[in-house]
Amino acid sequence: YIRVRLQRPGGEERRDIVRGTKAAEFHNHIFEKVNPEMEKLGFECKCLGGGKIEHNSKDKKIRVFGLSTGYGKADHSVTVEILKKVYTDYEITWSDDKK
Repeated sequence: YIRVRLQRPGGEERRDIVRGTKAAEFHNHIFEKVNPEMEKLGFECKCLGGGKIEHNSKDKKIRVFGLSTGYGKADHSVTVEILKKVYTDYEITWSDDKK
């Protein structure tokens, strides 16, 4: 996954989003997909780092860990707070473990 900061050009309001997909081999592939979509909506994008997410929908558990070689490690505690807004009935944990 990557965490991306969205901001309108010249604006002060910022919003962070979390994006990821199994289809992306590397973190920059996720950014290359998200960035043009957000630019069409009038946002500037900045990648704040990344990591990995294990999503177990059967047990309703999400684990956030690892880092991005290209973008560095995102602040997983912030990522978890973003995920909790969507996955309200999940157990969501994070660690600095690499695996």
